[in-house]
Amino acid sequence: MPSVKKIQITFDCADPERVGRFWCAALGYVPPQPPPEFDSWEAYTESLAPEQRGAWFTAADPEGVGPRMYFQRVPEGKVVKNRVHVDVRVGTGLVGEERLAALEAESARLVALGATRGQLLLADEYNESCQVMQDVEGNEFCLD
Repeated sequence: MPSVKKIQITFDCADPERVGRFWCAALGYVPPQPPPEFDSWEAYTESLAPEQRGAWFTAADPEGVGPRMYFQRVPEGKVVKNRVHVDVRVGTGLVGEERLAALEAESARLVALGATRGQLLLADEYNESCQVMQDVEGNEFCLD
């Protein structure tokens, strides 16, 4: 049996820092410290060629449990639905009205950060309710 591997989730985006900071606020993640030879990220950024500035951003779980997230600038915009998306688990173990209240509260918090609310998928005989969302650049994710 293969060993469990750590993973990184990579987002293609137009503005890596904007999308990355949204996900930091959404998940409680943090950006890494600047490289040791620099006092700040601003100093590091200034050392780069102009075309490299703002080309990427990273975010990590401060407890080291969740996957690292990497945001990279790409020239093309988003044109179709994501084939893979993030589920943010805010209602685990909750059912019915209690779950809907948890989804609503988190949805409202994320909308205040720039997310967009999509369709609310109500529970059926197989799945509990979940709220479809989009981040600040339109990447779909679910509150589950």
